[in-house]
Amino acid sequence: MFRKILYPTDFSEGSKKALIYLKQLKDAGTEEVVILHIVDTRNLHIPEVFTMMDLSLLGEKQATAAATKANHLAEILKNLGLRTTVRIEKGVPFKEILRVETEEDVSLIIIGSHGISNVAEMLLGSVSEKVIRKAKRPVLVVR
Repeated sequence: MFRKILYPTDFSEGSKKALIYLKQLKDAGTEEVVILHIVDTRNLHIPEVFTMMDLSLLGEKQATAAATKANHLAEILKNLGLRTTVRIEKGVPFKEILRVETEEDVSLIIIGSHGISNVAEMLLGSVSEKVIRKAKRPVLVVR
């Protein structure tokens, strides 16, 4: 039914809970998982007056750290017999999730209900809420 699943993660507790459902969907016929992490570029735009370092380096460090974590998740899923792809993208999280949804032609998106920045998301509207409203494929939100 859900042959290929998109798993956007920020490595928060909420997204880790979504991993449990990925494991269960393997028994229901899931064959492949695309692990996606987005380095939020909105957080990298600080006026030069306030920064002493090159923010592109910060973004690269975040991407490298995320790739390490995502590759660890990929190994866990591979051990369960799932094919995995890791994608580290840069941009606005919900927009990148929707772009990758189309590019990868996934059957389902599994996403945690709250990410790392719970307070900011409640005030500004969460990534998962925007994905639910705009996604073309079904979205499973894990609390």
